[in-house]
Amino acid sequence: MTKAKVVVAMSGGVDSSIAAALLKQQDYDVIGVTMQIWQPGSPEVEGGCCSLSAVEDARRVCHKLDIPHYVMNFRAMFEAKVIDYFVQEYVEGKTPNPCIACNRHIKFQGLLDKARGLGADYIATGHYARVKYDATRERYLLAKASDSAKDQTYALYTFTQAQLAHTLFPLADFNKQADTRTLAQELGLRVANKPDSQEICFVNDETYQEFITTRAGKDIRPGDFLDLAGNVLGRHKGLAYYTVGQRKGLGITFGKPMYVVRLDRERNAVILGDNEAVFATGLNAEDLNFILIPELKVPLEVEVKIRYSAPPAKALLIPEGADRVRVEFAQPQRAVTPGQAAVFYHGDVVVGGGTIVQALQS
Repeated sequence: MTKAKVVVAMSGGVDSSIAAALLKQQDYDVIGVTMQIWQPGSPEVEGGCCSLSAVEDARRVCHKLDIPHYVMNFRAMFEAKVIDYFVQEYVEGKTPNPCIACNRHIKFQGLLDKARGLGADYIATGHYARVKYDATRERYLLAKASDSAKDQTYALYTFTQAQLAHTLFPLADFNKQADTRTLAQELGLRVANKPDSQEICFVNDETYQEFITTRAGKDIRPGDFLDLAGNVLGRHKGLAYYTVGQRKGLGITFGKPMYVVRLDRERNAVILGDNEAVFATGLNAEDLNFILIPELKVPLEVEVKIRYSAPPAKALLIPEGADRVRVEFAQPQRAVTPGQAAVFYHGDVVVGGGTIVQALQS
């Protein structure tokens, strides 16, 4: 009987290394692939998943596991779909999530296309999440990992049915990261104690603002700080330097705490207010993707995460056209941020998600 073939995205980190090891133990025909996504001559990023050292770490792991290892060039796609998007969103006064863009375009579409070219049945990563098949619904589902503290489904809501049908998450049942590091030590893998990848893998020692300024400085214009009544409070450096909910680093003092309430691109203004003004009763989201259901036709009670680290909040999900929903929170939520993802859950299962375009006040 021919073994099922799986291509594992090998970042050189402990989680993807253990994912490959587990699949080999489960008698899959495993191929390790490292995606080269950053540009030649770029500085080495400590803990990054796209550096030359990451490629070498992945190669060593594959040699130890006795599986083939390939490096595939995704540089142009990563530049267009992740970096350009990241910069442009900030220029437009939004707060993007590059990991979601990378998962959507690079890992789970670009890599799947390449894997099919190798005759693979599946792709796999070291993400903490779970894929299920619901025979009643005749749909593949995305569900939270066993360890809720490590769950990464928030960054994976863009999965299509075709992608889920050909994706494996071997770490779904690991209860804590210490388990993967312990297993890596038992297997003699040098990555056992390697630090986790940093959040923005393509930003080196500079801040993200410096990175954006280098790439799009001419498009970043100073403007006014305004209060909620439209009164001018001072001058800001450019919308890219601020995000909703921010208090520190405004470069101006008021004698009392003031927070970024929203970024107004039309007026090139940063709107400030007190902490209470940062809370929203709802949001609008677009660029939707649904997993549990084919589409949203009627209002649905869900739990919503408005950022990766936010706890799920009870809400009512209401359709407003073909690609737009309104979310009404049971309790107001702090710092609802345009550009970030709103991900909808029903228990442990991902209903779907979309990009926040507007925070709503009652």
